[in-house]
Amino acid sequence: MKRQLVLENGDVFIGDGFGSDRDIIGEVVFTTGMTGYQETLSDPSYCGQIVTFTYPLIGNYGINRDDFETIRPFVNGMIVKEACEAPSNWRSLYSINDFLIENDIPGISGIDTRRLTRIIRNYGTLKGAICSAEADPKQVAEKLRETELPRNQVEIVSTKRPYQSPGRGKRVVVVDFGMKHGILRELNSRNCDSIVVPYDTSAEEILRLKPDGVLLTNGPGDPQNVPEAIEMLRDLIGKTPIFGICLGHQLLALACGAKTEKLKFGHRGSNHPVKDLKTGKVYMTSQNHGYAVSIESIRNTELEVTHVALNDGTVEGLRHRVHPAFAVQYHPEASPGPEDANPLFNQFIELMEKTAQRGNLNA
Repeated sequence: MKRQLVLENGDVFIGDGFGSDRDIIGEVVFTTGMTGYQETLSDPSYCGQIVTFTYPLIGNYGINRDDFETIRPFVNGMIVKEACEAPSNWRSLYSINDFLIENDIPGISGIDTRRLTRIIRNYGTLKGAICSAEADPKQVAEKLRETELPRNQVEIVSTKRPYQSPGRGKRVVVVDFGMKHGILRELNSRNCDSIVVPYDTSAEEILRLKPDGVLLTNGPGDPQNVPEAIEMLRDLIGKTPIFGICLGHQLLALACGAKTEKLKFGHRGSNHPVKDLKTGKVYMTSQNHGYAVSIESIRNTELEVTHVALNDGTVEGLRHRVHPAFAVQYHPEASPGPEDANPLFNQFIELMEKTAQRGNLNA
């Protein structure tokens, strides 16, 4: 089944369709990870996006039951050079094609993903469509230029009701902006009593749960499209320890008076080097974001930069100078991927313990 990928700048790629045969549009991005396609496809941060995998062969170890980052995937589409039709792995239950069909996600293979990636790096992130090979690409491209993509991705992916993952350790309220299950797994492994709440939960409602700390999760889209969370954080800072990841990092910065900006083509993959400015140590990290905190905007805030990306110098970590709050742009819970940053969860536990020793901030 021949299909085509049309970009808003007029570029066209002809390939073979797999997965769902419906037509879709979305923001075309690329990820550089050699493994982890199952985690990528099920990461809510890719909501509304068509993901290009730069590694040439995807699907060779199949899909298993254990490596999902959420129960329902929110990715719009998948682009690969080659989709493996006969996976080989002892955990594999079905193929990538079966997974896409089951979740009504279109895919296209057999195209030059190297050329596509270069186009995105040159033009920046582009809107695109996976559609029938018979469709007029000029008309599709014109429609893409006129189409405004949804801005309520966080509302789409966030939990609708609070729920608890019980433990006998520190109570952590997890604000779900599009949480990967890996975050909850790391908290569970540290015996935390985790309560997951929707993205628009107020500071008053959070404090009513008597948390030892609050974790702000990853999520999709532009952080400025989540004003409820920014307002909540302004009321919450200084009243409980806070740890932000990815979108949570950006929202914490906005709440403290900093600004965010859209990156030309974003950071997506499992091989991004980040430098800790305090120790000088370099970590390999997993990342997935299209926006970053403006480093110039931090100077007039109570925040300080703790980590920077070595590839482009963008902000990768922040710490509040006065209150117990810190955040990172990358993913310390990533799996599979580098585990260099995993101790950040221990740092969060230590921050909650030190805060409790100094006295209850809510008193």
